[in-house]
This record gives sequence, structure tokens and C-alpha cells, in this order.
Amino acid sequence: MNIQLPDFTKTSILVIGDVMLDRYWFGETSRISPEAPVPVVKVNQVDERPGGAGNVALNIAALGTRAMLLGVTGKDQAADILKQQLTAANVLHDLCHMDSIPTITKLRVISRHQQLLRLDFEEKFPVFDPTLLLNAYQTHLPKAKLVILSDYHKGTLQYAAQLIRLAKQAGIPLIVDPKGSDFSIYRGADVITPNLKEFETIVGVCHHEQDMLDKGRALLEQHDIKAMLLTRGERGMTLIQREEEELHFPAHAKEVFDVTGAGDTVIAIFGAALASGSSYAEAMVLANLGASLVVAKLGAASVSAAELKAALSVGGCITGGVVNEEQLYLAVSEARIQGKRIVFTNGCFDILHAGHVTYLQQAKKLGDYLIVAINDDPSVKRLKGLDRPVNPVEQRMAVLAGLGAVDWVLSYSDDTPIRLLKKLQPDILVKGGDYGIDGVVGAEVVRAYGGDVRVLGVVKSVSTTAILDRIKQDTFDEQKKESVTHD
Repeated sequence: MNIQLPDFTKTSILVIGDVMLDRYWFGETSRISPEAPVPVVKVNQVDERPGGAGNVALNIAALGTRAMLLGVTGKDQAADILKQQLTAANVLHDLCHMDSIPTITKLRVISRHQQLLRLDFEEKFPVFDPTLLLNAYQTHLPKAKLVILSDYHKGTLQYAAQLIRLAKQAGIPLIVDPKGSDFSIYRGADVITPNLKEFETIVGVCHHEQDMLDKGRALLEQHDIKAMLLTRGERGMTLIQREEEELHFPAHAKEVFDVTGAGDTVIAIFGAALASGSSYAEAMVLANLGASLVVAKLGAASVSAAELKAALSVGGCITGGVVNEEQLYLAVSEARIQGKRIVFTNGCFDILHAGHVTYLQQAKKLGDYLIVAINDDPSVKRLKGLDRPVNPVEQRMAVLAGLGAVDWVLSYSDDTPIRLLKKLQPDILVKGGDYGIDGVVGAEVVRAYGGDVRVLGVVKSVSTTAILDRIKQDTFDEQKKESVTHD
């Protein structure tokens, strides 16, 4: 399955949740205050942006999707600014105003791309008459292809159960970015998108991957929720469904400036993709890609459809090079969901020579991504003798990673690659040599799950052993010559 960017402009999303105003004060700091040990910031720029559910709506509108925002604000200047900013960003809005509360405002002081301080101006909403909000929701619901509940635990969604029930009655899918210690209020939602900390607040600490998956499926079953998109920071994302196999995708951000609002971007892109006809897996790929782009920006930012398209065109941000086993598994999972063919080869690759390079170039042509698994130093000694390897594993991996044909390099300690083959299940297992396919270690494993096994030819008169033998012979001849000279 190749991931294609859907036409986001053909759909409409209704967002309801905690709306807030994000204020940013930017300035230079060059000294410490004489009044207290704190930096002095000379403010030279002020920025104001919709935050919370407002930021979700901004992210949806940035994709070209029609966004309608519902929420609760105070009757104050911050609410007026919010409406102006939303209108300017092409976000439709129908906000309910309350006299008894201020509009939630968060002020961040930033200097040299670093957040120094955040000040929150807010009061948790009291129990309020939901009539106005529910009436607005029912008015706009028939025009939506999907509903997003953006819960920041401020009080707007204290009637979430009614919102979910109305969406289900209308046959409109609904996804939730949850907060708090009680996920039962989201019972019946189609998808929830907690981060790992929010998830573990509900289910307890997850001690390993299977523990996380088991607790995730139990949570979905308990609250009649179809799926959970779990964001895990530097470990990427995991999609857990009640009846389907889980999917993992690695994080791709090479530089992280600010994670503010990253969850808003994830649910916005995921929701917009679903509303545009994408599958859960396809929507997850796009959301993961969007997250990698938005954390490289400062503040609560958004990602455009053009940015997503550009990122997809360079391979979906799948990163390569030297990886560990878990990183490789996640990267392979993402490549596979994009319909890419994975080629796998293994060996010692002690002294890289022309034969290796030719063989690896031929292997890469068989698929889209090439994995090279190399034996670590102890396993090379077991296989080749105590005088090997000549080059330590770190140097061998670095040289291989520098080849254009190689996408991922990892080392393994087993004498055979069978365990890795069972875990990664590459489409093609490749070996170089003059033996038959049945002689390839792991061939039976690959063929058992429907994979292919290929044996490529070797470049004659070029091998690590031959190179070492020549070096030994040259050294012996040189020593013999010196001995004759001294005699």
C-alpha cells in the first residue's frame, strides 16, 4: 500500500473542546536581574494564537479542510482576539460566552528559541447549563464528516457522553484527545489519542511492549472504543485496535525545537485523513509525519498539506543509517505500511571490498530498502577464528552505512540471522556466493511466510580471506627480504 496524500479540501470536521488563547512574548536576554536570580527579557515581539481546541481547528484549516470550532470562552478581550484570529485563519466558529469565567489564556516568555516561563490565566469551568453548546453542536453536526473532541480537562467537555451519543446516532465517526483519570466518559468513541503519560495514568506503568498492548486492548474493550493511537515521544506512535494487529511507527524528528501543540497536530491530521477516506494505518503515517514536522517549529504551529506532500516525496521521513533492533523494527513497519519491499542480507563484512559493493548494489535493486545485518565481534571470532575481525563492529557498521545502496545497518550477536528474520520478515533474503538457495541460512524461515530467497553471484578473485592471505604473503616476503639483506 503506497501512501497518497488525500484531498483534504473535500471534507469537513467539527471540533469541540477547551478553547484558549496562547500568548507569546519574545525577546533577548543578556543579563540577570539585580532583584532576583532570574534572566531579564527585553520583550520586542508579541504573538497571539488560538490554543487548545482552537489549535486543533487551525491545524485542520491549514490542510485545506473545512473546520468548525465549538467551545466556551469568557466575555473579555481575549475572547475577541480569539474570534479575530480564528476568522483570519478560515476557521468557522460558534463560541458560547460565559460571564462567570475568564477566557483561558497561557502566556509563554521565549528567548533565543527557549521557553523560559509559562503563566496560566484560567479558572476551571463550573458545572454549566449545556443547552447552548448542545444546540450549536446539533446544528453543525449534520455538516461534518468527522467530530474531534479536544479535551484539556478545563470543563468544556463535561458533557462528552452526550456529544458521543449524538454523533453515533448520526453515524458520524468521533475521535478524542483525552485528559484526566477517567476514560469512561469517552465510552463509545471511535478512536482516542492519548500520549503515553496520559495512558499510564489510567492503566498503570507499562513494564514492556506486550504489557502496553494488553492494557491498551483491555482499555478499549472496557469502554467500547474501537482503536487507540498512542503517541510515545521519541518512541514514535503505536496504533492499538481491538481486533487487529498493532502497528508501530518510529519518531522522525531530527531536531526538536518545541513540542507545544504537537498532540493537536497529530489528532488534526489523523482526523482529516480519516474524514478524507484514508484507513487508520494511512492516517497514522500522515499524522506521524506531521508530528515530525511540527516539533521542528516554535510554539503551537501547524503543518500544511504542501509540507506533508513534500515530506512524503522524500520517502516519508523514514530515516536510515546505523540502528538498533527496536529502531529497525519500527522503521520496517512504517516502510511496509507504505507498500515498500524490504531486502535483507547478512554477513561479517570485515574488510569491505569491490565484491561487497557490487553485491550490495545488486541486492538494493531487488527492493526499496536494504537491511545489512552484521555479526558482532564475538560472533565473528566464533565463525572466523580468534584473529578476526580485523575491524571492530562500530567501524564496520559506519563504513556500510556510508554506502548509497545500504539503508539500515545493525549488528547482531547470534551465530545465524534466523531470529532477526522471524521478527522483521523481510520480503527478500539475499546472499552472495556459489551455493544453492537451500544452502542459505534462514531460507526456510523466509519461504515459510511467503518471502523470496535470492543468491547473487560473486566477483571472482575478490574476498576478505584472499585479501588477508595476500597481506600475510606480502608481509612474509618483506620480512624474508629484510632477513636476506641483513645476512
